[in-house]
Amino acid sequence: MCVTVGALQFKCYNAAMNQTRPPAVAGAFYANDPATLLRDVQGYLDAVAYVCEVPPKAIIAPHAGYVYSGPVAASAYKLLHPLKNKIARVVLLGPCHRVAVAGMALCSADHYATPLGPINVDHSLDEILLREPGVDVFDAAHAPEHSLEVQLPFLQVVLGDFELLPIVVGDASPALVAEILNAAWGGPETLIVISSDLSHYLDYETARRTDQHACEAIEALDGAAIANDQACGRHPVKGLLETAKRRHMSVKTLDLRNSGDTAGPKDRVVGYGAWAFWEPQS
Repeated sequence: MCVTVGALQFKCYNAAMNQTRPPAVAGAFYANDPATLLRDVQGYLDAVAYVCEVPPKAIIAPHAGYVYSGPVAASAYKLLHPLKNKIARVVLLGPCHRVAVAGMALCSADHYATPLGPINVDHSLDEILLREPGVDVFDAAHAPEHSLEVQLPFLQVVLGDFELLPIVVGDASPALVAEILNAAWGGPETLIVISSDLSHYLDYETARRTDQHACEAIEALDGAAIANDQACGRHPVKGLLETAKRRHMSVKTLDLRNSGDTAGPKDRVVGYGAWAFWEPQS
């Protein structure tokens, strides 16, 4: 079955498909109905006014429910429009929230599904990545994890077809994350996506100050300056920052807000930010 909205058509998820990691938070973090989900994502993207001529190599985007973090995530995904049908692989790293991971967890599934359809999982690098101590296949970490899943509908709408290398990151050192990123870096056919929210459950003004500190650390490519309570995805973020520093990349802050700015109260907020990273232009 397919759903068509405007000129876009998406395959709907077939629950009988074997070896598929099914959606875990559809209907909670984002709409379960494909047409509604597509309209929601497109609406967030349409609300972002700017574009860029040179799309980034890597982005950091938040992973809360779309009503809270969708507008911030869209500020990063909007930059990827020139890459539609040009990206062959998305390397997606996010933190674990429900199942603890010691190191980094790959997924054995052949597909990762959303209501917009299945995405092929790229296993071509598994043998290389599994050579690193601390990297293993651990499907239990992927099954309930939302930090990766909520990025996927944005990627499907913006990029079209691509293969996915999904990695759940636990207590992994920046050096390990950087090694994995370097191994999967590829060329212009590969996009790096890091999933992270910022501070959690602070009052509005405290959160703004705390998140600004994390933002300044990211802009300086200084992972060591990010405290444990400043980003739930600090481990993959720090690995990206180490890689970006080695590769002399530039970074731009695209948006920095919290749930008090989007759809929630201001007494206990969650912080969200979006950043884009570019390799040096030859």
